[in-house]
Amino acid sequence: MPKFERHIFVCENARPDGHPRGCCASKGAEDLRLAMKAEISKRNLKGRVRANGAGCLNQCALGVTVVVYPEQVWYQAVTADDVTEIFDRHIEKGEVVERLRVDDDFLNTPEAMGKKV
Repeated sequence: MPKFERHIFVCENARPDGHPRGCCASKGAEDLRLAMKAEISKRNLKGRVRANGAGCLNQCALGVTVVVYPEQVWYQAVTADDVTEIFDRHIEKGEVVERLRVDDDFLNTPEAMGKKV
């Protein structure tokens, strides 16, 4: 089987209600992953693009976090309403959706991780 052209990871980490760091599961992560999988089917990209749920991506303050490989582009606060744009631009054309992109300098900072500083 050939390698996937793109692999999409959607954080679906769940924490108890009221946890200070929050979690992506409570922000619609499962619905987002399912919307991505539906878009893959709709565009006949099965076998070329894969969307998987991921455990904690450790960017808790950024809403539902999505990472697209092989480019290693991190997106923040992604909703099901963003799926078409991500597929039109990034998955199909290789263009980063800048309005959703997490700046590389912000990734893995205490603020992005939802930790008190």
